[in-house]
Amino acid sequence: MEHSVRGAQNISRMCMVCGVENEAGLKSRFLEIDSGELVGIFTPKEQHQGYPGRLHGGLASTILDETIGRAISMTHPDIWGVTIELNVRYRRPVPLDADVRAIGRITKDSSRIVEGTAEIVLQDGTVAIEAKGRYIKLPIDKIADADFDQEQWFADEAPLPGSIDI
Repeated sequence: MEHSVRGAQNISRMCMVCGVENEAGLKSRFLEIDSGELVGIFTPKEQHQGYPGRLHGGLASTILDETIGRAISMTHPDIWGVTIELNVRYRRPVPLDADVRAIGRITKDSSRIVEGTAEIVLQDGTVAIEAKGRYIKLPIDKIADADFDQEQWFADEAPLPGSIDI
């Protein structure tokens, strides 16, 4: 299904999922779409494998955790989600060297806790892995020890697609 892209979320310098300078990272980008969902786009490489030719399950879990946690900022721009609980169900292996999408959304939003779900979807539309998580809402100064500024967290300047198929 085709969706309009509203914008791209910030990226970081060293995050395992979105860090542009992290040599071992996934270098993902996160796009906000018209359905109110967040789409993470990544291409796992050989260094991300568990079994040969397959994405490591722990990294798949990391991607889903990041996608749900980032979905919070779509409605709360100054709030970050810190994981309380994450449940993951593995259905199919995720191949390496092919674009993969993680689609996340918030399902419950209370004053302190947010719940959400996300799936890793293969190119053919098959749901490979799904997760459900709970997060506590916190401002960045309660999470990061270092000065979290534009050197660590900055705009994704890559061109935006007008639409995306998920």
